[in-house]
Amino acid sequence: MIEKVILVVEDNPDHLELTVSTLEDQGVKAKIVAARDGAIALQYLFGHGPHAGRDTREQPAFILLDMNLPKLSGLDVLRCLRRNPITALVPVIMLTSSGERSDMLACYQSGANGFVRKPVNFGEFTDKLACLQAYWLGVNESIVAG
Repeated sequence: MIEKVILVVEDNPDHLELTVSTLEDQGVKAKIVAARDGAIALQYLFGHGPHAGRDTREQPAFILLDMNLPKLSGLDVLRCLRRNPITALVPVIMLTSSGERSDMLACYQSGANGFVRKPVNFGEFTDKLACLQAYWLGVNESIVAG
């Protein structure tokens, strides 16, 4: 059986550490891969640069994608993923501090599977991550390999 992967794309080191440690503390049944910007995320997903040779037939079970990233915004990354047959069906959940309706609309119009606002409260954050992993790893049936 292929190990499931969660790709977390987050440039803020504190948010990244909090997300990864929370998932691990909750006993996530997947390998967590982190990317600090949109360009690195695309290199991982398409097997380029430091990820050359990675089997791109195996894609993450889901991606937690921050909207505000250096180099390429989360929205630009999402649009790139949806245009490529390798990643077109990978579930992408936008994880952002934005509560703007226009941001939410842009994400869904670009193919996001979910839009989750990062709560300020730690307990709320851990609850949301628990729900996300329970759904995307346990409930959802995906046709994406990986």
